[in-house]
Amino acid sequence: MRRAASPSRSPLAGLARQFGALWRDERGATAIELAILAVPFFALIGAILETALVFLASQTLDSGVQDASRYIRTGQVQAITNYNLESFRAAICGRLFGLFNCNNLMIVVKPVTSFATATIPATPLDPTDPTKWTISPSFLPGTGSSVIMVQVYYKWPTFMNFGGFRLGSTADGTYLMSTVRVFKNEPFTS
Repeated sequence: MRRAASPSRSPLAGLARQFGALWRDERGATAIELAILAVPFFALIGAILETALVFLASQTLDSGVQDASRYIRTGQVQAITNYNLESFRAAICGRLFGLFNCNNLMIVVKPVTSFATATIPATPLDPTDPTKWTISPSFLPGTGSSVIMVQVYYKWPTFMNFGGFRLGSTADGTYLMSTVRVFKNEPFTS
């Protein structure tokens, strides 16, 4: 006569014992915790680094435009015969420390009738196609005592555009940087 298998010797009981031993085993717990936390941790570090880089680039652009605009304000630009948009672009780019592709700067320099009439567009990009600008580049530095508005825009490429984090402010995922200076030229004679 054959004996019935005891409950402790059944295949399921052996599997349950092995699973219980595996459940109590703490070897590799750190590796599993790291695997769970690594993606959000490195995403957070990447977001912090990208935000810091955008902030640095934005401040650099603002400072470069401020310094280059001083040449217009003091009349040095107007005294040079062949000074044009590309010359002004080069003056800005010389202060950007290689952070920008200077060919992609959108620059608008124009006189305005007063400080009160110096208005900028809500967005210089076409809302239906963010690769197109709604403004045209221009360089009109004005004469002595005229009010000048300098606008410079740049589409900064962003990389951390996934999950809930999206630093890009345009439909194509780039971040639109802008700086505007409005000033009155010194009373120089052209």
